[in-house]
Amino acid sequence: MATTEARGKAEAMNYAKTMMLLAAMTGVFMAAGFLLGGEAGALIALVIAGAMNLWALWGSDKAVLRRHGARQVDRGSAPELHEMTEALAKAAGLPMPALYIMEDAQPNAFATGRDPDNAAVAVTTGIMRALTREELAGVIAHELAHIRNRDTLIMTVAATLGGAIGFLAQFGLFFGGGRDRGPLGIVGVLLAAILAPMAAMLIQMLISRTREYAADRAGAEICGQPMALASALAKIAGGGRAREMASAERDPASAHMFIVNPLAGKRMDSLFSTHPATENRIAALRAMAGRGGGATVIGGDQISMVKRARSRIPKSGGGVKSPWS
Repeated sequence: MATTEARGKAEAMNYAKTMMLLAAMTGVFMAAGFLLGGEAGALIALVIAGAMNLWALWGSDKAVLRRHGARQVDRGSAPELHEMTEALAKAAGLPMPALYIMEDAQPNAFATGRDPDNAAVAVTTGIMRALTREELAGVIAHELAHIRNRDTLIMTVAATLGGAIGFLAQFGLFFGGGRDRGPLGIVGVLLAAILAPMAAMLIQMLISRTREYAADRAGAEICGQPMALASALAKIAGGGRAREMASAERDPASAHMFIVNPLAGKRMDSLFSTHPATENRIAALRAMAGRGGGATVIGGDQISMVKRARSRIPKSGGGVKSPWS
């Protein structure tokens, strides 16, 4: 009972944070509109932001998946990935999410969706090749923790509105700037182009960083193996530095959604990093393992299912290849 009540309070808090995010992003959107077009620009931005907020709540998850070229797979096309995720979702007390694969060499993954009944987990082909079964189970469990904690809605909304703010600023930079366009003329356009994306990025980062630690902890509990997740994080961070993810570079507003920052050259545990330092996350998981955390959450049958699961990458030609074969 206490656990159910605590989870209900956490969900209510996350919904409150989502509304605060929408308000903050809308404020940034209106400020950029004011700098570009005065009061009329702010009013137009308010109308656009209102429409985008509604769309972000209901359609932004599919848009993020499309932007990263994710394709949906099922039990028939990726049976072992499906089996692993199904076992972990059961352990987490969640319905089975939709599964997507991104054709990208960088090892990474993210979750999206407005609630657990409308959630999706996306993994790259690179992560399935780079990780062991136990490590991949830790990553999937981390993403399921985001879904269970209701993080996916706020993170997806942040990605959508952050990208829109960046687009508005760039639009103003290229097509605005006349003295009659805003109260500060070209100065206002430059301020909007520089400060609006920075403000949106700051909001995203403040939201994302604390949630990664919580998802690491809950994910380790779901899969029952904190050190497997720690090992996965180390491999993913190393692979991310070695391989650029083109879709993330094109859409940096979605970087905070991934388990490890997919953008090149951002490893500092500072205010302007999308994620906490991987070393700090690994240290927290090691401390958890030292305390015996996560050892008894999944039953023996489910552990066996996770260990048996071998995710197969379906090829366009119809062939199937296992990264662990």
